[in-house]
Amino acid sequence: MDVDAQHRTYADLHEHLDHLDKAGLLYRIDAPVNKDTEMHPLVRWQFRGGIAEKDRKAFLFSNIVDSKGCHYDIPVAVGAIATNPEIYRIGMNVARIEDIGPAWERAIANPIAPRVVGDAPCHEVVITGKALEGRGQGLESLPIPISTPGFDAAPYLTATCVITRDPDSGIQNIGTYRGHLKAPTRLGMMTLANLRAGGYEHWRKHHVRDQEMPVAIVIGAPPIVAFQGPQKLPLDLDEIEVAGGLAGGPINVARARTVNLMVPAESELVIEGYADPTYLEPEGPFGESHGYVALEDYNLIINVSAITRRRDAILTSIISQVTPSESSVVKKLAYEPLFLAHLRDTLAIKGITRVVLHEPLTNLRKVIILQFVRGVPRTEVWRALHGVLTLHAFVVSMRV
Repeated sequence: MDVDAQHRTYADLHEHLDHLDKAGLLYRIDAPVNKDTEMHPLVRWQFRGGIAEKDRKAFLFSNIVDSKGCHYDIPVAVGAIATNPEIYRIGMNVARIEDIGPAWERAIANPIAPRVVGDAPCHEVVITGKALEGRGQGLESLPIPISTPGFDAAPYLTATCVITRDPDSGIQNIGTYRGHLKAPTRLGMMTLANLRAGGYEHWRKHHVRDQEMPVAIVIGAPPIVAFQGPQKLPLDLDEIEVAGGLAGGPINVARARTVNLMVPAESELVIEGYADPTYLEPEGPFGESHGYVALEDYNLIINVSAITRRRDAILTSIISQVTPSESSVVKKLAYEPLFLAHLRDTLAIKGITRVVLHEPLTNLRKVIILQFVRGVPRTEVWRALHGVLTLHAFVVSMRV
């Protein structure tokens, strides 16, 4: 490995799991577990079974089978990013949960450019060409879980950092989009529904040019990087630089093997490919974080050109579905400071002290609670209520 790659200010996934283990926040499951019927329901029970938030843990499965009798040699970590706020805090490498918001604010204001390395752990194993094709090869060799057994159309990638590049500015974007396993070299991706997402904007520009869009789907990025995907940042801001701001030092990146994109060097696994600029295909259904099953719709098709990974790679997956869930925890902890900064700093609302996104059953953005200092003018309260509507397209006003 390059010398520079050894000098980093952030943990990779392996180190993060070790930190969780030492904190008593990791279950290691060595017994056989069926990824199609047992894995996600087992972890999701923490959110549905009356277990206190502080007692939720991450799971690391090392003996994985599926309903067809196949065995997999890659472990799967579920709930390792944000099953509870303490797990998120450890991933952020801050001393207290209260420090998460200020850390995001500093990172967004002070991004740090990444460092390019030539020898990356994510390239220890490189699979391309014919080696991707055929039953049990390519994507089918990965232990991708079924998130909602009985409802989802197929195994789905959920803990993704999908990297695309703006063909005009050259700025990369990281987004979290679900990936529908269709064939060893074919993946459906729910990007078009995210109308304000960077990945969609980049695809739209490639669509106009009638050019395939290069895509790198990162699985098991260092947590500091993985937190960027669900965050909503300006489209002209490279999230890998914000991750550097969070880490207090540059993120190591390496050039992908078959697409012209830079990927986090310490990633566990990277799926490279190209999105068709014109042809769409049915994707879904899938049990969504909104608490219902999102129906089949037309979305992007990714044709896989390479799968690269570490020799000891761990595949990551997140618990989504009805809130509270891992998806809502990671969004709540990231969005609350973002909303507060938007109201206090961008819109200059006087007296605003806190923004709270209601989590249970509401998908966070249905009920937003604003707190002010006592005696703040009513005009500022109304400005803040209207200002909340201007940050996310998902937030709508309701009259009761």
